[in-house]
Amino acid sequence: MMSMVQNSSSIRRLLNSKRLYRGLSSTSAGINGSSLHDNGGGSNINPHYPHMFTPLDLGPDIGSLPNRVIMGSMHTGLEGHSIPKLMLPLLNAEDDHTDLTEMACYFAERAKGGVSLMVTGGVSPNRQGWVGPFAGKLSTETERDRHKLVTDMVHSIQIPSYGANPTEPARICLQILHTGRYAYHPFAVSASSTKSPISPFPAKELSTSDVKATIRDFVNCAVLAKEAGYDGVEIMGSEGYLINQFLVSKTNQRSDEYGGENFVNRMRLAMEIVTETRKACGFGFIIIFRLRML
Repeated sequence: MMSMVQNSSSIRRLLNSKRLYRGLSSTSAGINGSSLHDNGGGSNINPHYPHMFTPLDLGPDIGSLPNRVIMGSMHTGLEGHSIPKLMLPLLNAEDDHTDLTEMACYFAERAKGGVSLMVTGGVSPNRQGWVGPFAGKLSTETERDRHKLVTDMVHSIQIPSYGANPTEPARICLQILHTGRYAYHPFAVSASSTKSPISPFPAKELSTSDVKATIRDFVNCAVLAKEAGYDGVEIMGSEGYLINQFLVSKTNQRSDEYGGENFVNRMRLAMEIVTETRKACGFGFIIIFRLRML
């Protein structure tokens, strides 16, 4: 997937490729706003990729994606940081890195290449979930407003579509990432008091009330993302991060409603985050739950 979205001409090359889609004429296959049409015969569609450039219906409340090319989340280092301004002089920082112009341009360029839906790098819902000290976070209105530049720029890009509309705006979702015991800072928390082999900092066990507060932080982050113009959120539930730490018995040794041998209890955190996010954001908002099946 990464190789498909490295520059603005990537999807254009795919659209013009006879190997992927033989039915596109040279006058209609482009990412310049023109309509895309099959030459009239379904037999011209390459059997290996028959649906790649057809719309994907996400339901009446959300609408359709113009194609099925999705760019997964990657850590780009463009998500900004959350260092308080009063600390910047102490750190000799020449730039506070809260301007997300580079992040906006990065995703707009991928949208120009024809990617219909993109997911940002991980952004924490609270300080405990930081990847590292003062990493990107979305928990305040000030942080929300910085992201509007990103969503406005992405939505300004029109993607050619085979659907009822000749073009559709590109879409973008914010990934909500709580690192749990993977955090590289002394405020790390997890399902139980354990230490990750990739971090020198032992994690403190979240109390039951802390778990409920964390759920509220996830929901707050999603609401702020919606207000910032994001089309949805991806809740990071895999790769060993916090939600995954609750799902797995090795890292979840709790005895309350969020742990134990009962898998229903261990998945309660994930279920409540998704349920409460849907309640708060409504059905016109994309919710992706990232789950690794290996």
